[in-house]
Order: sequence, then C-alpha cells, then structure tokens
Amino acid sequence: MDLFEKLLQDRGPLGKHSSVAHGYFAFPKLEGEIGPLMKFRGKEMLNWSLNNYIGLANHPEVRKADADSAAQYGLASPMGARMMSGNTNFHEQLESELSDFVEKEDTILLNYGYQGIMSAIDAMLDRNDVVVYDSEAHACIIDGLRLNLGKRFVYPHNDIDNLEKQLQRATKWVERTGGAILVITEGVFGMAGDLGKLDKIVALKEKFSFRLMVDDAHGFGTMGKTGAGTGEHFGVQKEIDLYFSTFAKSMASIGAFISSNEQVIEFLRYNTRSQIFAKALPMPLVIGALKRLEILRTEPQLREQLWTVVKALQSGLKEKGFNIGKTESPVTPVLLNGSTEEASQMIMDLRENYGIFCSVVVYPVVPKGIMILRLIPTAVHTLAHVDQTIKAFEEVAQKLKKGTYSNTYANTNL
Repeated sequence: MDLFEKLLQDRGPLGKHSSVAHGYFAFPKLEGEIGPLMKFRGKEMLNWSLNNYIGLANHPEVRKADADSAAQYGLASPMGARMMSGNTNFHEQLESELSDFVEKEDTILLNYGYQGIMSAIDAMLDRNDVVVYDSEAHACIIDGLRLNLGKRFVYPHNDIDNLEKQLQRATKWVERTGGAILVITEGVFGMAGDLGKLDKIVALKEKFSFRLMVDDAHGFGTMGKTGAGTGEHFGVQKEIDLYFSTFAKSMASIGAFISSNEQVIEFLRYNTRSQIFAKALPMPLVIGALKRLEILRTEPQLREQLWTVVKALQSGLKEKGFNIGKTESPVTPVLLNGSTEEASQMIMDLRENYGIFCSVVVYPVVPKGIMILRLIPTAVHTLAHVDQTIKAFEEVAQKLKKGTYSNTYANTNL
C-alpha cells in the first residue's frame, strides 16, 4: 500500500473529524491583544482558554523587555546550538536565577518543553532501568517513555497504594538488571486540575530507592507561597530530584527548564539530544524570561489576583451545582453528561450566543457520554467575567438537560 493512501484511509481519532472541526472546534483563530477579551470570527469573546495565568503576556514591563531585546539582538542571536556557538551570559543567568527560585543547584534551559522532557527521559534511562509513572501523565512524558527501551510500570492516577506495589515490582526488576528507578508524576494535572500527591510519593523514599521527576508546567508560578510550584505547596520542593516546568504557562512565552543537582544537570547538558542538536533559545526569549521571572518573584499581587478569580469561579460553579471534579489549582474543569455531538452544539451556543470561548474535551480523551468544558482563569479576568460565565453555564446546562443540543454534526452549519 502507498504510504499516503494508508494515511488517508485512517486519519486518526481526532483527524477523522477534521472536515467539520477545523477552524472552529480545532485550530480556531483568536485575534487581538492577548487577554480575557479577544475576537473569534469577528466577534468579541470572553476567553477562558489561555494559560496566561498571572497575566504576563501583556504586562507593560514584559512587552518592553521583549521589544527592546528583539530590537537589540534580533531573533538570530545567538547563532547555533549552545554546545557549539550559542551560549551566552544571559542564558546562564536565567539558569542560575531559576535554580535559586526552585531551590535546586543547577538548571538546564530547554527550547521547548515537550521535546525537552522527552529527550531528557531518553538521555537518563537505559534498558536496565525502570520508570514508574502516573496513568494520567502528560503526552510528552508518555512519548519520552516510548523512546526508552527499559521497563515501565504505570499506576492508576494518584493511587499511592498501587504506586507502592509498582515500586515493589520495580525494585525486584532492578535487583536483577542492576538498573535504577525513576518515578514520574505531575505537580498539577492539566486536564483535571488536581495535584500529584507529592508529599506521599516523597514519603515512599523511606521504603524504596528511587528518584522523583515532577512535571510542574501548570504549578510553576501558580502554586506555593512564592509561586515556586507544587513542591513548595506541599513543603517537599527539595525532595524533588528533577523539577521540570515550561515558560508556556505562567511565564507566557516559549521554552522550558529542568532543575536538579549540579552533576545531573551537567550530564543533561552533554547528553540531551534535543538541545545538543538544536539552536539555542533566541536572546529575546531569554531576556524576556528573565523579566518574567523577576515579576513573578516581585509582584505577588498578580498571583493573589489569580487566586481571587479562581476561588470566585470555582465556588460559584459549585454553588450552582456544577461538578468541577477534584481540582485544587486554577485549572477548572466542568464535567457534564452528553455526547460529542451535544458538546459541539453547546460550544457553538456558548460562542455564538453568549460570547464565551472555552475549550471542550470529548471522547476519546474522556469516556463516551462525558464532556469537559475546561476553563483557565487568569489574573486579568475580573469578577464580572466570572458572574457572566456562571450565568451562561447555568443556561446552557439547562438546554443540555432538556435535549436542546441533540443535533448532529450533519446539521451543524459553520
């Protein structure tokens, strides 16, 4: 069979819907200044779909730092991979400041979070090692594990008793192979908003020998007394052996980092293929990240405002009877019963008639008959935005219950 013919016959679980989804449900185009109010197809929308948690995307000092550094250095500088010709004092300064903030000895910058953590997992593990990971770990972790030739055991989401059983299995395995054990979980799970049980996982180090890697993409900047993350929230930041986060959430930029002890980071610098063979982060992104980190540290009122909005939104939804799961973070999922077709009709209604833009999650990401409306509050949302949204959700939930959204894709006119 011809390769292209094969691809066209099976477009994948999401791709098979592309003819009706593209440009509206998938790959939508939001226009205007990044913030709670943006335009979609020419209409102003109250937007709950951006991970701009503490509102740095349009912070005036951030915009100035981005513009000034772009004017001074352009996007080409530094030219080349960091190992060859792309290292600078600014890159090393950012690594040093990140290390101090998350209480680690050293840090390696990553061009992108997804590729970076995949490559780091690949670099650290060999066929003798075992990875034990949470069943709801992010796709970047799963794809990193696919690169690894060693053994891997999965435990049901946040099930610490089962994690202990998997660690018992892993321990027996490495006793035969001479390998090591790595446990991987998330600080904040990005779909449901619940937290990885980091304190309980750390406590298992008293029984088992393993290292702990935490993906804290949604926790960095939002969780903990200073915003240093979910480990700080639980009081176990120093017990996290490998701390990963991205600049694409609270930092409102591009890039990522891993922090650990000095020797491990030195190993990653010389063995992480996605960084060795890729151009260094452009200077404006590095200088912009330095400014973002400074604001994150020195303007706690932004994080406080975020949590004011989060608490108002989540408590308001619960008061109206909505199921928001077990979220303990800004991520706010609203779980409803309904088909994929009903979900598409509801999203259209919210956008076209209520001016509210949020993401919808349906099968195969969640079980059939379930839909999740995923809201991401930010520090630049207002309590008026919260009230508007809860009122709209009340009305569309009633329509769903009455069967108003029983139309199918075939009747959908975009």
